[in-house]
Amino acid sequence: MARDHSPQCKQCRREGQKLFLKGERCLTDKCGVERRSYPPGEHGRGRQKQSEYRVQLREKQKARRYYGVQEKQFRIYYAKASRQPGITGENLLRMLECRLDNVLVRLGFAASRRQARQLVGHGHWTVNGRRVDIPSYQVRDGDIIAIKAKTGADGVIREATELTGQIPAWLQADHDALTAKVLRRPERREIAAPVQEQLIVELYSK
Repeated sequence: MARDHSPQCKQCRREGQKLFLKGERCLTDKCGVERRSYPPGEHGRGRQKQSEYRVQLREKQKARRYYGVQEKQFRIYYAKASRQPGITGENLLRMLECRLDNVLVRLGFAASRRQARQLVGHGHWTVNGRRVDIPSYQVRDGDIIAIKAKTGADGVIREATELTGQIPAWLQADHDALTAKVLRRPERREIAAPVQEQLIVELYSK
């Protein structure tokens, strides 16, 4: 499984905003964006030409980094979204939002998507009673997500639940039993990703 091992704070600084890639650290003064609000690199503080292509590319890169998806996988998501009925950009975000690793973050069962990927990859979660170790697994309406019996990750997961804010309306969680249910697919207004999906569509439509 391909992973992006580049420094996460640099990724946020490159996009000019918090992508919450490090969980609790992003809420403290140690956050890279808080300490250095300019892009990383030798020319980070210099003036940058804001062309139309650059704006679209940055939006695509932001979406990739926010959800922790590699370029090839992102293109596959876009191709599937373009074949589905409805608005392509919304279809794309909906598929990214329904990834199992992202759902665990939304439920508060993981502090970050990197932690969620690790928990899923190590087989700590089940969907409808079956162990799932694929972070990109697409959850569906009515799916029951639960922690695997006799797992050693209870402590880490319960610590993550303490940071939980509001759970999206399309999900239902029981933090005591560490179980959850997918009520339905999310609507666009319920997706909190800081992404303008129309710019991504315009980039791939060229």
